[in-house]
Amino acid sequence: MNSWVVIIVLSMVLVGDAVVGGKPRRVVLDTDMDTDDFFALLYLLKLNQSDFAVEAVTISANAWSNAGHAVNQVYDILYMMDRDDVHVGVGGEGGVLDDGTILTNVGGYLPLIEQGMTTAGSCRYRQAIPVGGGGRLDRDSNMGLRRAFLPQGIRRYVPLRQPTSQQVLIEKASAGPITILMIGSPTNIAIFLMNNPHLRKNIEHIYIMGGGVRSRNPAGCCPPNATVSCQPKQCGDPGNLFSSYESNPYAEFNIFADPFSAYQVIHSGIPVTLVPLDATNTIPTDPEFFEVFEQKQATYEAQYCYKSLKMARDTWLDNQFYSSYYMWDSFTSGVAASIMLQNPHNSKNGENQFSEMEYINITVVTSNQPYGINDGSNPAFDGRRVPKFGLEKGGIHSGHVQTSPRDPFCIGKNGKGKCQDGYTKETAGPDSVQVLVATRAKASAEPNSQLKKAFFKSFLDVLNHPHQSGKFNFTNQFPYYREVLHKPDFGTKRLRKPVVFDMDMSPGDFLSLLYLLKVPVEVINIKAIIVSPTGWANAATIDVVYDLLHMMGRDDIPVGLGEVIGTNQSNPKFPDSVGGCKYSKAIPQGSGGFLDSDTLYGLARDLPRSPRRYTAENSVAFGAPRDTEHPELRQPRANEVWESVMKSLESAGSKITLLTNGPLTNLAKIILSEDYKSSMIQEVYVVGGHLSNGCFDKGNLLNKHPNDYAEMNMFLDPFAAKTVFESSLNITLIPLEAQREVSSFSKLIQRLRWTNNTPEALFTNRLISMLNRLQHIHNRYQHMDIFLGEILGAIVLAGDHSVVKPVLQVKPIKVLAGGDESTDGQIVIDEKQGKSVKALKSIDPDAYYEAFANQLGEKEQSAVIGSFEEQKRIWNTPPK
Repeated sequence: MNSWVVIIVLSMVLVGDAVVGGKPRRVVLDTDMDTDDFFALLYLLKLNQSDFAVEAVTISANAWSNAGHAVNQVYDILYMMDRDDVHVGVGGEGGVLDDGTILTNVGGYLPLIEQGMTTAGSCRYRQAIPVGGGGRLDRDSNMGLRRAFLPQGIRRYVPLRQPTSQQVLIEKASAGPITILMIGSPTNIAIFLMNNPHLRKNIEHIYIMGGGVRSRNPAGCCPPNATVSCQPKQCGDPGNLFSSYESNPYAEFNIFADPFSAYQVIHSGIPVTLVPLDATNTIPTDPEFFEVFEQKQATYEAQYCYKSLKMARDTWLDNQFYSSYYMWDSFTSGVAASIMLQNPHNSKNGENQFSEMEYINITVVTSNQPYGINDGSNPAFDGRRVPKFGLEKGGIHSGHVQTSPRDPFCIGKNGKGKCQDGYTKETAGPDSVQVLVATRAKASAEPNSQLKKAFFKSFLDVLNHPHQSGKFNFTNQFPYYREVLHKPDFGTKRLRKPVVFDMDMSPGDFLSLLYLLKVPVEVINIKAIIVSPTGWANAATIDVVYDLLHMMGRDDIPVGLGEVIGTNQSNPKFPDSVGGCKYSKAIPQGSGGFLDSDTLYGLARDLPRSPRRYTAENSVAFGAPRDTEHPELRQPRANEVWESVMKSLESAGSKITLLTNGPLTNLAKIILSEDYKSSMIQEVYVVGGHLSNGCFDKGNLLNKHPNDYAEMNMFLDPFAAKTVFESSLNITLIPLEAQREVSSFSKLIQRLRWTNNTPEALFTNRLISMLNRLQHIHNRYQHMDIFLGEILGAIVLAGDHSVVKPVLQVKPIKVLAGGDESTDGQIVIDEKQGKSVKALKSIDPDAYYEAFANQLGEKEQSAVIGSFEEQKRIWNTPPK
């Protein structure tokens, strides 16, 4: 019988049980938008809408992806699937009072025990997740496939207009009975349940992908025919925290993201079905599944899933992909849907097509014995007369709470990790709760099938079903789509001062970049851009840099991706991608912070879309584990771009000028490299640092940080700053006090009104007006004017000094970097040991605004293509 007929027949047979009172089951999906998460989302969207109504997607903002990138990816997937009716929630700016009172609209950016009154905070559990390749960088960009494949939808993140997760959950639960599928960190759902007890009665069931009860992780095991060089890593552990298994071999990533929240959800009294590693470890993506999937891609959604899975396989860090990558979240969506089709009201044991089930008594471990200690690790108890959330002194939540993957308390003498935070532990104790647990994936009912598991067939059949199929992918969205790289022809122009711009992708940096691109090439010649993800934006925001360069017709400028972890912050076992957030935790995760920077305050999607983008594509020649399908598309590293520029200039007998607008991570690494040649660097302009003139002249760290006198760029990587200011470089410092002289939104906006309406001037006006409006209407945006001052470095470097009249003073300075957050990043005058730098004392503010606005209004070196809307018109028009 044809597989489509089987599906239709099954649907007809089960439809009577699938609906409640003649209505489809209402579903909210709570997700952290990892690769397997959108597999689950697409699977659910493809099911019969008379059976299942996916009404909302809420985004877990403290796990495998960053909120700004994740929310726009969800919007684009829903647009592709013609489901703009599905509500999407992310973030929120509420907080938790010191006594544990949860205010409305808490954002879910931080684990519940760490949550205070802001969205800035530590990465206690999130440190286990890599920041760069193989981690959040690849998830935020879907390894580069997101922008290559997904159409760009109408909806987008917009500051202060984006529905929050809590708003969406309250709205959907208030409308009647609903089912929650939780396939990311548990923070959103825990906050909702704790803060809305009156709505618990409307939550019919919670399905959770997470934890490990009786699991024995096969990842990291040596194969039977392994050589003596094979060292088993995580083999046989209950958990899967590959970056911290030496301290905690018990936890699974989703539950470890917020163990206390997971406890609240599982102990909520609402019926819970858990799909843990016990079951998902039995459904690896084997080669046979890959082979069938490759042949079965009849829809855009199937193509997107296959391309994503193939890229994950081709960029896997070792050769154990087939034994390490499982159908975690998509399998959970299948199990949940199948149980609901079987009607759990009549089927108490969770019968379903895809997994064996068992009731098991479990709890979630949130702290480690001995209980009742006060060692500074547990924010719910330490230093409090009354424990947070009304918890019991000496109770199970009152022990040592794991502080990081390298927490010394958690590393046993025998090398075996002893912490169990996040462990979904089987127990018969008084704190246990009975949960329906998936224990093993069912085998295929067809003994001769290549697809060994029953869910494999359903997954591929559902994705490839023509019903409710995607409308188009990005290239098919436009009938005359074509990729064009815009490169300038400067003809006989004499290119002058070679410049490399090092930016951390804050809004001020993008404004600086626009200005630099407008300065005549006879004055400065931008040779390269290197980006630092240790500042105001996450690494995947490099795509916005590519888009702005495309708009300005400068696809010739190479862009290098810098270090994703600050100096001295990396995990020694995973130095390139896993590390702490001792300094970066000062930046808010939500409004006014990463959420806005990653989306350029909602305006990034108005820029034309560049053919260039970040991609995980790579080759063995560049250190990758294997060649991918298009290794020539690989993302250059900052040091590679720097070395290339140095070689080209050395042969021409020229020197480089460097402008840094963020943390000095990239420059410090260049200085410490074996190929460093200080003689090749003419001068360095450093935007940052604060030369305090007294106790009332403070720095610009946010959220009442205890460090009063540091400036953000120096504080975000003080050890890198120390390295730079102890070098022999010729440095001009653009400190905070000079930046504050030119931070008037009203004056700059007024001046921009009188300049020519070039596309770049119009975009700049929109961005600055947005920052100005936000600063006036919400307290989370009070610091917006710090971004205006960042343009100053570009003006001093490339502007007409006879017009802007900069006043420079030589100062002997020293950067403090001793590991003390209360002083790190501060600059002090040291007559004996300080480095002599030229520090900008003042500039003519009116001339500064005039110079910036006039340059953006120049017709020369203007935008080649003004916006995404213009690009769409071109792609919808037959070529002449």
